[in-house]
Amino acid sequence: MSYFFNFEKIAYIKADKPEGCILCLVRSGSPKVRNLTIIQNDLFNASLNLYPYNTGHAIIFPVRHVSDIRQLSREEERMKDLLTAVLLDAIDSEYSPSGYNLGYNMGLDAGASIEHLHFHIIPRYPHELGIADLIAGKRVLIEDPQATLGRLQRAVADHPRSTLIT
Repeated sequence: MSYFFNFEKIAYIKADKPEGCILCLVRSGSPKVRNLTIIQNDLFNASLNLYPYNTGHAIIFPVRHVSDIRQLSREEERMKDLLTAVLLDAIDSEYSPSGYNLGYNMGLDAGASIEHLHFHIIPRYPHELGIADLIAGKRVLIEDPQATLGRLQRAVADHPRSTLIT
C-alpha cells in the first residue's frame, strides 16, 4: 500500500495564528487575516478558501459563530442553499468544472481545522492530479487567487438571483 503525505500541513497547523476565530475575523474585515470574500450579507459570507484544493474552491459560512449544522435557523438554511446555487452557477460560468465535492467537516476529528461551521464547494476537473501533487505535496493552481476572486465576484454580481442574497 502506498501513502502520499503533504509535509507542509504541519507547518500550517503549528503556525502563529491571530487571536480569535479566523472566520469571524474574515467576516468582520480584520486586517489580521487575508480576506477573500466573494459576497457577504447579514446571514452568510462566501469566500475563496485560503488553502484551496483547486481554483474556485469556495467556502460559505454563517455570520453567526456556530459549529454544528443543526444550529442553523431555517432562514440561514435557505440562504446557504441559495448562496450554494449562485456560487455553483458562477464557478460553472467561469471555470466549467466537470464535478464538485460539496460538504461540511464538523469537528476536529472530522477534519475541521476551524470550529466555525463552513461549507466547502470544491470544483473538480478531469486529470487534475499532477506530478507536483505526487512528488512535492503541492497543488498546482492555474490562476492567482486574487484573479479568481475578481472573476467570481463579477459572476455572482451578474447572477439573476444576486439581488436575493445582498
